Amino acid sequence: MVINKEKMAGALFELVRLTATELPEDVVKALKACGSKEEPGSNAEFILAAYLENIALAKERKVPLCQDTGAPIFFISHPAGVSVPVLRRLCEQAVVRATEEQYLRPNAVDAVTGKNSGNNLGQGFPPIYFTERDDPAIDVSLILKGGGSENVGSQFSLPCDELHAGRDLEGARRVVLDALRQAEGKGCPPGILGICLGGDRGSGYAESKRQLLRPLDDVNPDPLLASMEARLLAEGNLLGIGPQGLGGQCTLLGVKIGALHRVPACYFVTITYMCWVHRRRSLRIEEDGTYCITC
Repeated sequence: MVINKEKMAGALFELVRLTATELPEDVVKALKACGSKEEPGSNAEFILAAYLENIALAKERKVPLCQDTGAPIFFISHPAGVSVPVLRRLCEQAVVRATEEQYLRPNAVDAVTGKNSGNNLGQGFPPIYFTERDDPAIDVSLILKGGGSENVGSQFSLPCDELHAGRDLEGARRVVLDALRQAEGKGCPPGILGICLGGDRGSGYAESKRQLLRPLDDVNPDPLLASMEARLLAEGNLLGIGPQGLGGQCTLLGVKIGALHRVPACYFVTITYMCWVHRRRSLRIEEDGTYCITC
């Protein structure tokens, strides 16, 4: 596949712009459904109504949904022969342009000096995950991950004696609910949990974020994980944390779980928390350079 750099640069910029300003329909639908469950006149109902007004205004005015435009995280699947350095540079160009046009806030800060680069580029920033495959097209998925929700992500090493959590699905359920309770309102709920069972510490975090690319209304192909997702969603919403942690029926919009093989000595459960501003979009670029936003 020969990359038309000009076309692809425009497509990637549009991906970033759309992700920053418009939530996917499944997320909007879930927020509306939450609003109908809250008590009339309650804080929760008021907050959810404000969220929906915010979504409508951002779309109408083509402005960012949140003042924290987050860290752009790209997941790219590409055919053999495509230059990964070229793909990386095109993603970086799209991020720089989006920052210049104020769809993104400068969020890349040097961990040693504390200096902001001013253009959302830096060492390992933005994170980009590449996967080679046989499909001739290129698929690019993007998540804009806010700092508040990122701060309340967590990783557990089972067994966890404090929570009576063993090395099994029941133990994983216990630590996930504890992570959600500890997060309370700090992650801007109602949120979405991306979870990875197994893997090592690094792969667990990457896979937990990858789970956030799934539509809220999909069903896990693994029956055990599908059952666990449904149970955690129901039990999480019984905690009463509610929108912004001020109480209510809706604490979670979704739970998505993946599993990776692990070494016998380790059983990690990794939880990535996504806030209600679940900014995710995907783009498919065909061999001829035409593209479409797929979700």
